[in-house]
Amino acid sequence: MKAPRYPRDMTGYGAAPPDANWPGGARIAVQIVVNYEEGGENNILHDDPASEAFLSEIVGAAAWPGQRHWNMETIYEYGARAGFWRLHRMMKHLPVTVYGVATALARAPEQVAAMKDAGWEIASHGLKWIEYKDMDEAEERAQMEEAIRLHKEVTGARPRGWYTGRTSMNTVRLAAEEGGFAYVADSYADDLPYWQRFGERAQLIVPYTLDANDMRFATPQGFNSGDQFEAYLRDTFDMLYAEGGRMMSIGLHCRLVGRPGRAAALKRVIDHMGGHHGVWFATRMSWASSVLGTINCARSPNRGQ
Repeated sequence: MKAPRYPRDMTGYGAAPPDANWPGGARIAVQIVVNYEEGGENNILHDDPASEAFLSEIVGAAAWPGQRHWNMETIYEYGARAGFWRLHRMMKHLPVTVYGVATALARAPEQVAAMKDAGWEIASHGLKWIEYKDMDEAEERAQMEEAIRLHKEVTGARPRGWYTGRTSMNTVRLAAEEGGFAYVADSYADDLPYWQRFGERAQLIVPYTLDANDMRFATPQGFNSGDQFEAYLRDTFDMLYAEGGRMMSIGLHCRLVGRPGRAAALKRVIDHMGGHHGVWFATRMSWASSVLGTINCARSPNRGQ
């Protein structure tokens, strides 16, 4: 009896990744993501069963079933009220992608207007900032459809990019089957975009990052100062710049790096990257558009489900 094919791709591009051919001959493509989650997190006000416990100043926090959590709520509120605006002032001249939770965006009309005025891409970060790993597939599909509908209502356009973050094993396939996304970012598998097949459909995957990400300020093994964050981002940039033809994602959260002591480190990193020749700052949608004609589906890693 023939053993079933292993469903994971452990080879990728192998020893010779393709040249990404970034516009203008750039050596590196840098993409900054601002996650907008505040107002979409777990909260009994949102008909969730418990309070939020993830990615805050309270490392190791527990969800409180049936209760609101004043400290957690106000930490998230800081991101919307102060952190977002600090990041907007710092980066409104740069092409940024927002991962916007639809229900959070709906509660933030001034912030959405500022994103649009800056020309930022607003991709979808799902309907709510909750865990999807145990959700029924039909319910997850329904929430994805509602996220798209609400996103279009709030921003004026349907999202072309998708990133759930707290995924199930069905998430990427569901996004591919939906058929309207130029890219899906729920992967951490490569330094370059790649295609993934789901049945007859090939979906472009533009991997994201959990290491060059301010979320590590809120994890037990992570950054405990802005200097550590700065050093890690600088080293990542310098290595990828030296290799050439790579992309660098940077993940940010308004309630985390939006705090002054961390924002100062981010500003220094942006200045460091901007001081190099051949750096292409771009939105994630620009990345996707750039590689559509340069990374061949047949040459790309191909892990179907």
